[in-house]
Amino acid sequence: MEVRYIIPTDDRIKISEIYEESWKYAYKGIIPQSYLDSIPKGRWVSNIDNQNWKTLICVDNGKIVGTSSFCKSRFKQFYGWGEIISIYLLPAYIGKGYGRLLMESALLELKKQGYENVFLWVLEENIKARHFYTKIGFMLTDDFLDDNIGGKDLREVRYIYKNS
Repeated sequence: MEVRYIIPTDDRIKISEIYEESWKYAYKGIIPQSYLDSIPKGRWVSNIDNQNWKTLICVDNGKIVGTSSFCKSRFKQFYGWGEIISIYLLPAYIGKGYGRLLMESALLELKKQGYENVFLWVLEENIKARHFYTKIGFMLTDDFLDDNIGGKDLREVRYIYKNS
């Protein structure tokens, strides 16, 4: 297994499928099923090469099984912070250490870029992800964002990590 930055020859559709499958698995019962069922193939392709983000992939025996994107904070009130935008795995690879390796790699890359403080947003109802972030060393804050996905009002909560 290796974690590395994406390269031009990596299949963006395969990377997008990680998002698609992960959303359908992780957000079942949280986001309306009709919304999850309507996610089109390739939905995240355009985000993968966002020039303001860095994207890592986790490769196991030649297969891309996970991805994480990160950048400097996209929020003015958190200027000077690094941000984990996403971390997703194919469902069959969850709970086997791939996510930890991917997150530790993203945190290390943010540290190399000079970010001692890192944050991420997670759906409040996504208890499994919140437990994972806590195990890694993230701490819950009082900050939140109200969101609406698929017609359902949802709250995202902010977790912080001291990258020292």
